[in-house]
Amino acid sequence: MVACGLQLDLLMSTWSTRFGAVSYLGRKPILEWVAITAAIAITRVIFRSRYLYDIDSVNYALAVARFDPSVHQPHPPGYFLYVWFARIANLWMQNPNDTLVAISVTTSCLAVVAILLLAENWFGATAARFAGLAFLFSPLGWFHGTVALSYIVEACFSAWIGYFCWRAYRGSDNLICVAALLLGLATGVRQSSILFLGPLFLICLMKCRRKMQIAGAAVLLLTLAGWLVPMTLAAGGISAYLSALWALWKIAPAQATLFNSSPLMSFARLLTVLFIGVLSLGALLIPAGIGLRNPRGSRDVQLARLQARFTWLWALPAFLFFTLIFLRFVNSGYMLILLPVACIWLGDALARCYQAQSTNKASLLLGLCAAANVLVFLAAPVYSSYRSVRAFENDLEEVRATLPQIASSQDTLIVGFDSHFLGYRHAGYYLPEYQTLQYPEVQLGDGKRVFAMHDKDTWLASVVPGTKVPSQNYTQFVLFPLPLDEKSYAEYAAKVMSRFPSSHLRVIAKGRHQYVVGPISDLALLFPATFRPSTSGAEDPVTVSQRSIAGFNSTSAVNGR
Repeated sequence: MVACGLQLDLLMSTWSTRFGAVSYLGRKPILEWVAITAAIAITRVIFRSRYLYDIDSVNYALAVARFDPSVHQPHPPGYFLYVWFARIANLWMQNPNDTLVAISVTTSCLAVVAILLLAENWFGATAARFAGLAFLFSPLGWFHGTVALSYIVEACFSAWIGYFCWRAYRGSDNLICVAALLLGLATGVRQSSILFLGPLFLICLMKCRRKMQIAGAAVLLLTLAGWLVPMTLAAGGISAYLSALWALWKIAPAQATLFNSSPLMSFARLLTVLFIGVLSLGALLIPAGIGLRNPRGSRDVQLARLQARFTWLWALPAFLFFTLIFLRFVNSGYMLILLPVACIWLGDALARCYQAQSTNKASLLLGLCAAANVLVFLAAPVYSSYRSVRAFENDLEEVRATLPQIASSQDTLIVGFDSHFLGYRHAGYYLPEYQTLQYPEVQLGDGKRVFAMHDKDTWLASVVPGTKVPSQNYTQFVLFPLPLDEKSYAEYAAKVMSRFPSSHLRVIAKGRHQYVVGPISDLALLFPATFRPSTSGAEDPVTVSQRSIAGFNSTSAVNGR
């Protein structure tokens, strides 16, 4: 046992020296770091989501079975490596939600290791400990470690790319190839990563020797090609891939950038960025503010300047994009790419607060602020709290159980909204025996189309209520109910219902939800460009559509991306 212990100490000492963590890691720091990492794993697993939480979560789950960005399996730009990681893990887990959540938990644990390493390298062991705790108690980071979304995976890559880029920046330029490999993989998981982390990598690459510049560039290009080529082939070719990407860009990000909207819109995004930052770090900003007033003491001024410059290179590209181009609060996971570097600096500020106060007073303040962050995660009235996740899951469980009691899949199709929560994606995934249509129609290059689902697969329908099940004879539709907890959902649903003749609709209350049922011919009011009547003898629904939807804007969508 003693010999094994000595060998472990020698291995850890060699590892830490090679990768620049510390000159020697004693048992106490190792145990602390293991405890922090274990706490992250435990807290994420305990509060993990049981259902696919967001529309994007469903898109990823569908892609595990069939990859096709043109029908948002998953949505463009494709997240190719994320899907393939999930496919491999799902061979064992056999449940796409559990698989994707497991990836979130695992990458949360890996991210904190990189945060601890770089924080210790920059500010010392005490700051590293507090940086790890800041990540542990980050309400937004905690949430994304429990759901089936890819943002925490990008945060993990950001942390490790930042660590290896710093090592290369400080002279260990052989590690630039590791950073290049990680950047290539990160871009395969979330294609935006190269836009946000590429400038940092390029600056660090320029600091390397010539041969390492060539090697780093080659590793990055080969890694990118390793997933980009198979992705475009799987997507049906470069033309199909770019068409799907452009169509989504026009629907969401391109609508209100700095270049085609009021400066007030960018100011609103700036406020959103700041609010998301507060949500990410929570009450720990209070002792951090106290710590910032406490001087660090003797410190290498040149090193401090390098750290500040490196931080700006790391954070500024994403900050500018989210402020000037695109960000919505419901997409706040985008900001997680900055969470590692924020936790590192927060760890330094918390350490200075701890050192400036008496031990008991500092411990009490930090403990209260950590407890406040726990309460924010558990019960805050925002989409990223555990309370909101459970409310969504309760809604979905009820609708999943009661809708089949109201309408049979043999004669009824579902119309769902383009909503992040309880939209057509959740309807189509959790009620796969029904055909589900997304409202509204979408404008593509070859005309209006409707996203349609059946048996957990998606296609773009040019005619509705066309079906992949030829024997189906639909006589009615039911509107999939939106979440109950927001007034905007009720207002949106009421606006849609107001377009129908009141005598045509039946409202059936069951449980906490109301289900709106109408005749199949009235789908012309929702899908005027694609609806085709399948029977004769009744009033022409297209005529009904032309009479009833004057001035109706069918391109808006609740919580659309």
